Amino acid sequence: MRGIFDVDGKRRRLSALDALAAAPDFWNDAGRAQGSLKERARIQGELHAFAKLLRDAQDLEAMLDLAEEASDQGTAAEAEAGAATLDRDVRAAELRRMLSGPQDQAAALVNINAGAGGTEAQDWVEMLLRMYLRWCARRGFSTEILDQQPGDEAGLKSVTVGAAGDYAYGYLRAEVGVHRLVRISPFDSAARRHTSFASVWVYPDIEDSIEVEIKEEDLEVEYFRSSGPGGQHVNKTESAVRLRHLPSGIVVQCQNERSQHKNRSQAMRVLKARIYEMELRKQEEKLAETRAQKRAAEFGNQIRSYVLAPYRLITDHRTGVKVGDVDSVLDGAIDSFIDAYLMQTTSEGGVSP
Repeated sequence: MRGIFDVDGKRRRLSALDALAAAPDFWNDAGRAQGSLKERARIQGELHAFAKLLRDAQDLEAMLDLAEEASDQGTAAEAEAGAATLDRDVRAAELRRMLSGPQDQAAALVNINAGAGGTEAQDWVEMLLRMYLRWCARRGFSTEILDQQPGDEAGLKSVTVGAAGDYAYGYLRAEVGVHRLVRISPFDSAARRHTSFASVWVYPDIEDSIEVEIKEEDLEVEYFRSSGPGGQHVNKTESAVRLRHLPSGIVVQCQNERSQHKNRSQAMRVLKARIYEMELRKQEEKLAETRAQKRAAEFGNQIRSYVLAPYRLITDHRTGVKVGDVDSVLDGAIDSFIDAYLMQTTSEGGVSP
């Protein structure tokens, strides 16, 4: 188990980070210093987690020996339960080890957009937003809605939410693609079955940890009045900001804040993340002719179907995982889908987007 988790390598890296932190010029570059301290805290946490797994394994071995010597069925049953718990913890640690992409440890920016289906699709966007917010809450991640475009009658046309926590991007990148919903429409007086689509894109929230150069002359900036509810100030002043990056054609906007300055800052944050992710994809596409992740994210090729009528079943088309408890999934219990996807892509030699 020690070799699987590269404990010796982590200890060497921790020693190197300690030496770096002891240097007199360590704080000359505050951004780099903070990044080093975050990495140090993460590695320390991983070493502590490994030490706990090792202690638990040793305790379990001692308990099994005791049960065998004393022919104690109660102790044997307790050891069996402990083995199941240890197996679950080891699998979780192994899954985290697989999150070795260049930005897997980063926070994430999740963008959800309505596709085909009109009001139904816009309501589906809001349902997916709730699902991801609940999933983040289960993991103790902090979330922040950066921008949202209200639907014409209900729901949302699009929404961008930031999720901060250990390996947020590494986990959430498993959700990239088109999500398909089949249900009896609550907006159809004839109670007919409707199919709706929404696309999910996830970007690493690189903040200031990676330098992404954006020249002012490459930006087209537009200020406009916010749409939807938000109070008199939000709707009557041009506080909303739309940025168009001319070389890439990427367009982002933010209207959630009352301050034009804050909206521009948030929009730049999203723009940097999208440019970085685009460049990262270009590099990876030079190494492989096709990528399953990219194919799955093209509109019309759904990665997952959520069927609520005539039967109730959620199916991930990439991994074959099926869950019948649709209410728990829509309430944020999506780990079985994420874990299966990460296990599959790692075993196939996939890399992080």
